[in-house]
Amino acid sequence: MSTRWSLTIDCAHPARLAQFWELALGHAPKPPPEGFGSWEEWLERFGVPEDEWGDGAYLTDPDGQGPSLSFLKVPEAKAGKNRLHLDVQAGGGRAVPWEVRWPRVQEALGRLTAAGATVLGEHEAQGRPDHYVLADPEGNEFCLL
Repeated sequence: MSTRWSLTIDCAHPARLAQFWELALGHAPKPPPEGFGSWEEWLERFGVPEDEWGDGAYLTDPDGQGPSLSFLKVPEAKAGKNRLHLDVQAGGGRAVPWEVRWPRVQEALGRLTAAGATVLGEHEAQGRPDHYVLADPEGNEFCLL
């Protein structure tokens, strides 16, 4: 039996970063826990001070296949290279023929850079473009392939 897991990203602006990753991954805002009509109702029930209500944002895979994502506000800025990163397979992954995959990657690159991503590098394999290394709006690296 496997264990369910989620990914938490520390950040300065949870709602803004969640909007970027919602676009990048096709995820949706996570609904409040069962029995609560809103996240505010849940936060109030557990005594979270109102000035901390914007300190988190949550996304879920609408297809129920991938992990959920949490974005939590932290006071410190990103200090170095990620030791863990996401591979955003916008082109369908390397099993998809390059001629089909690469235009999809290019389209996603345009959307993500318009949303605040920064291109850190383009990498080749077998003499043609293979993937990009990007940074999200807060500098977290990820690959686009």
